[in-house]
Amino acid sequence: MASIRKRNGLWQVQVRSRKIGSASKSFHKKADAVAWAKIQEALMQTGNWRNRDQINVTVGDLMGNYLNKVTPTKRGAATETRRLKRLLTENSLMIIRLDEIEPHHFATFRDKRIKDGNRACQYDLVLLRHAWNIARIEWGWSLRENPISLIRMPKNNPPRERRLRQGEYEKLKTAAHGSRSWYLWPIIDIAIETAMRRSEILSLQWANIELSKQRALLPITKNSRSRWVPLSQLAIEHIKHIPRTADRVFPITDVAFRQAWDRLRVRASITDLTFHDLRHESLSRKVESGMNIPQVMEMSGHRTASQLFRYIQLNN
Repeated sequence: MASIRKRNGLWQVQVRSRKIGSASKSFHKKADAVAWAKIQEALMQTGNWRNRDQINVTVGDLMGNYLNKVTPTKRGAATETRRLKRLLTENSLMIIRLDEIEPHHFATFRDKRIKDGNRACQYDLVLLRHAWNIARIEWGWSLRENPISLIRMPKNNPPRERRLRQGEYEKLKTAAHGSRSWYLWPIIDIAIETAMRRSEILSLQWANIELSKQRALLPITKNSRSRWVPLSQLAIEHIKHIPRTADRVFPITDVAFRQAWDRLRVRASITDLTFHDLRHESLSRKVESGMNIPQVMEMSGHRTASQLFRYIQLNN
């Protein structure tokens, strides 16, 4: 592992490890070079060796690198960027050096973050864990085993069973028509009619809509598979009245729609409804109307019936 040679009157020693990197130093005496090499080898073997260039690297530095190098390559880059920028404001965690961070630091962060919801906490911990693994395995950073793998992850939230209650459709419609955000009601109605996700509706391209065949193509979906979505007559009427000003049917950002949706819920006095609940509403309606399970799965993009059943809550 160590190589020692004399050059220019000094004993030069280099200690290498394929897994965690290398260290080198020069000495006037060979005995000092040998002693230093043994110490570095022992530290590498026990997992306690640290690259001097990375001694002052913090968790914030790690997550900043991840944001710049890894996140842009992902399909959901915009959403992950928002999460990471919020995570980077957690100064109590971000300022800790990587060679000093311990599992209990992440556990403390978990217990604080979980107050914002189990799902939000899970997202942050998964990002932290993945960034550590990427830095250690792909970037060659001299990091020990992942400390986040040693703490308990928050439990998954129980599946939501929320559907539109009596009168809520009308409340949303009235509130939407009083909004300056022209796109709100068409998107809501299309979601209920087609069971498309928010991201799928916002990415819908005019080039992928076939009105004559009453269908729309989603080239990229959450499960990385394309699918054709049937368009109801109501969905088609909405689409026909939308002016073509861009390649996308709804040329707005995800953030703009989220903010408009939140304001709409306040005006409609409906505070516990998420936009994703409309997917539950849509798929439940399809089953109640008599559509068989394979047809509903083809429409929703679910690969198994068990995945689909989590979205179906039938009204008795």
